[in-house]
Amino acid sequence: MQYDYLQQRDLSFKVVSALVLTLLLGFLSVTVVAATDQGDKETDPLVLENLEKFQDMKFGLFIHWGPCSQWGARIAWSLTPSQPWARPDDLPAWVNRGKDFDRFCRDFFDLNKTFNPQEFDPDKWAEAAAYAGMKYVVFVTKCHDGFSMFDTKLSDYCITDESCPFFTNERSNITRAVADAFRKQGLRVGFYFSMPDWHHADFEDPDKPVLREFRPNYDVKEYPEKWQRYLEFMHGQVEELMTHYGPIDILWLDGGAGDDWGTDKLLEMARRYQPGILFVKRGAGGRYENYYTPERHIPITPPDYPWESCITMGLYWAYSPKDYYKPSQELIHLLTGITCKGGNLLLDIGPDAEGQLPEESMNRLKEVGDWMKYNSEAIHGARPVPPYREGQVCLTRKGDAVYLIYLSEVAQMRPPYRVEVSNIQPKDDAEVTLLGRNLPLKWEKQGNGVLVYIPDSIASSIRGEYPYCRDAWTVKISKAIIATDSQKKE
Repeated sequence: MQYDYLQQRDLSFKVVSALVLTLLLGFLSVTVVAATDQGDKETDPLVLENLEKFQDMKFGLFIHWGPCSQWGARIAWSLTPSQPWARPDDLPAWVNRGKDFDRFCRDFFDLNKTFNPQEFDPDKWAEAAAYAGMKYVVFVTKCHDGFSMFDTKLSDYCITDESCPFFTNERSNITRAVADAFRKQGLRVGFYFSMPDWHHADFEDPDKPVLREFRPNYDVKEYPEKWQRYLEFMHGQVEELMTHYGPIDILWLDGGAGDDWGTDKLLEMARRYQPGILFVKRGAGGRYENYYTPERHIPITPPDYPWESCITMGLYWAYSPKDYYKPSQELIHLLTGITCKGGNLLLDIGPDAEGQLPEESMNRLKEVGDWMKYNSEAIHGARPVPPYREGQVCLTRKGDAVYLIYLSEVAQMRPPYRVEVSNIQPKDDAEVTLLGRNLPLKWEKQGNGVLVYIPDSIASSIRGEYPYCRDAWTVKISKAIIATDSQKKE
């Protein structure tokens, strides 16, 4: 499977990224294709029902956060010796320690002792996400570095332990506070959980050479008792998340390479406490991966199974004071481009060390919400329409209605005078309108397609009124005829 690459403003960054991603995605495509070939498919009726609801949501918030936000460091991967890109020379915490890897890692693991996000207010996050049109949240309860953002009884390396100054705060159980706040805004709740834990001695043995990857730094067949102890710990933490945080809609498991993780038992346990929960063990396929999660890219050809692109709003998964946030135009186009291919966008933002979403990211959520206020009908609950996109027009549908979403060009402030597609045509009794204005539009047939006219009052930069929305505009055809390939040949 091939993939589109995300557009970046800096051309040199785009070229380097494309080269790296080409190698990485070649591996990922093999993994995804292999996963889809597995015959162990999901059959639970409640899960299948929730999977349909998931595909209606279209837009979610991903939150990576932890003590590393104090440094603005890459979350977890800074600790891996084979990943020097995660310790760049513009990272003060790395340079100030003389680029001494052991010292850097020792101090990284001690960041819990100073993590005290006194401005943490998940209600503000949830309100901003709801306004933006997001329908669910996936919160990183624990990343690969092993620090638990929830009240675990199985480790003292967690947000509620007295070693962390935040433990006295009334919202010290951050995961619970996040889940409660987002549910209050009507969003569904998912938990990300890293199966590897580089802080745990039964996963990363301190007496052996440092590895810190998605497998232990020892042979599990040579040390089965050690591995079994780790699995009991890991399964125990997942059980805590499944039993103390109300209804959970998604369990998003990352990093579990190989087949030795007791996935059957994990799935059975999760569904026992949370019937119908969507279970995603990345790369596992079949019933162990209810939907697929391409990272930082969008499939060129829409998969024939549920999927969700997880993409950062900035350049990094966790907070960085030097981050660059994608403009609202790019975010809206990402959301629209993913929706028209049948997927969901899980947009990541990393809170800062004080517990606030960066101001720029909050502004972006507002701008996306301003657009969704007029156009969400073409996004939420929508399904794809081949050929998915024609030029600047993305196609979505709901029942008999088809939506033509025209994506703006650079610096374009108003919709074009004409919107044209080749395989969609209104039925004789259809209404053709502009979303957000409920404005009837003139149209005419063009072969198997349609040409829709936008009036001067909207499209003209001289005679038109102030733009009611920007970045993309939606034409709705209430009853549409979709031309098949055979019809096009006639």
